[in-house]
Amino acid sequence: MKSLSTLWTAVLTFARRELAGLAHIHPSDRPWQMPFAAALASGLPIAVGASFDHLNYGLVSSLGGLVFLYLPDTPLHHRMVSLMACSFGMAACYALGILSQFVPPLMTPVLIFIAISVTMICRYYRLGPPGSLFFIMAASIGAYSPVDILEVPMRVGLLIMGCLLAGLIALVYSLHMSLLRTPRPVPPVEPASFDFVVFDPVVIGAFVGVSLALGQALAMPSPYWVPVSCLAVIQGISVRAVWDRQLHRIVGTGFGILVAWGLLTLPLDKWSICVMMTALAFVIETLVVRNYGMAVVFITPLTIFLVEAGGFGPGMPSTLIEARLLDTILGSAVGLAGGICLHSPGFRRRGGALLRRVIPSRLMP
Repeated sequence: MKSLSTLWTAVLTFARRELAGLAHIHPSDRPWQMPFAAALASGLPIAVGASFDHLNYGLVSSLGGLVFLYLPDTPLHHRMVSLMACSFGMAACYALGILSQFVPPLMTPVLIFIAISVTMICRYYRLGPPGSLFFIMAASIGAYSPVDILEVPMRVGLLIMGCLLAGLIALVYSLHMSLLRTPRPVPPVEPASFDFVVFDPVVIGAFVGVSLALGQALAMPSPYWVPVSCLAVIQGISVRAVWDRQLHRIVGTGFGILVAWGLLTLPLDKWSICVMMTALAFVIETLVVRNYGMAVVFITPLTIFLVEAGGFGPGMPSTLIEARLLDTILGSAVGLAGGICLHSPGFRRRGGALLRRVIPSRLMP
């Protein structure tokens, strides 16, 4: 009886600690203008698409508008060059993703290549949050966007137009903020270490690929959200951070599904979808720096509408809800396993030694 009482006390203590972490609100000095500008970058392309009665085109451009979130808090010249480079990367990842669907066996290898390459570049140049997340998200969505081969240039062009609009909004936002805040100096590019720039990205890319392969093996419908969930979890700076991340993501997705279900039952038209997605983007960017789990509650419906709003039909809500929940659970579980491996000294020692033997010494950082 005493052992059972001790176990029950430990379980209650653990549950209280996890609930406290889920409810904790972090302080933030992010100005309200940033979420507002980010919402415009995502919402205006949808409004343009809706005005021409091509909501699906606006949704593709809205995906490109997410590049605004990579805008650093540095002097204007560095901000715009960084955003231009990220725009190019976003377009390249989306193009590779959308092309991979025409050769299905290559979808997983292409995503692994993108995940490794983009993570290496983001780490080498010390690109801050969200890091490689949206590049992988663009590639995953592209891979599961059913299009004809002749539509590929147009789709990629639509995403680039979204990036260009985000760049224009970023310029106006940066000029305005320069009057309110002194930009931070450009951080120096520190010397790259093998573990940080090579070993970690290879492990991350491998687990992202494993998550997609599992989604395909389980015959999940359009499992584009599996690798995104995996990447979001595995990038934690410690095992504890990885655990917290996957817990926030699963719990937040659970509540987000209820929000999405409610929204999907509404009589939505193209304009109400536009307004709703713009509002969701504003709320997400306001919350994400304060509580990731709360932000995921709104990220869930936003991503569902971002990918699927152009093709809603009878029976879609229940199908979409079930698919996204399973995607999140599977991706988070693989991400947690990858995070444990990534922060295991034994795994790093053996894996790093093997990788050093495979990579030519002249290519070592």
